[in-house]
Amino acid sequence: MPEDKSPKYHDRRSFIKNGLNTTAALALGGIAGFTITRSTKGDMVWQIDPDKCIQCEKCAINCVLYPSAVKCVHAYAMCGYCKLCGGYHQPGTKRLDTAAESQLCPTNAIKRTFVENPYFEYTIDEKLCIGCAKCVKGCGSFGNGSLFLQVRHDICVNCNECNIALNCPADAWVRVPADNPYLFRGEVRESPTATSESGDV
Repeated sequence: MPEDKSPKYHDRRSFIKNGLNTTAALALGGIAGFTITRSTKGDMVWQIDPDKCIQCEKCAINCVLYPSAVKCVHAYAMCGYCKLCGGYHQPGTKRLDTAAESQLCPTNAIKRTFVENPYFEYTIDEKLCIGCAKCVKGCGSFGNGSLFLQVRHDICVNCNECNIALNCPADAWVRVPADNPYLFRGEVRESPTATSESGDV
């Protein structure tokens, strides 16, 4: 017998095909809408104001990522390249060497390289850094403050309601433009550019 090619058969087939196409279109539209919304929202990103940061260690434990998207960064222009670095060595250490017991960083994220007597260069291995700020506090106490914390935007997922910002006791977390996402100590920014989000999250 010849195959039934009545309009009823085609209607059911077309209905299923159209339904699948509509579902796919809605799904793609939703993804596109989410991407557009996210990129619009991405015009402002979270950052730490290093002038407000009190090195409370909450960045290491409150980020939704592990290790935290907050990393120590080094302003080489400010660094004294000291043999006794307050951000590298434990306070009161007897030996100024690279032994683990002499180092302040709990994850060995700061690398020390001899330049010439008495100068050493200190670099941060961001894969090891957990954002605990122990080195930042040490550098600020005994040095010139060339180490400070920043959110690394190649890692950060830019949560709308940032858990670290909610738990920051110093209100040091601010929103800054995505095209200029890093802050430096002593840098002056006008309020529309960097505004606190503590009440607007």
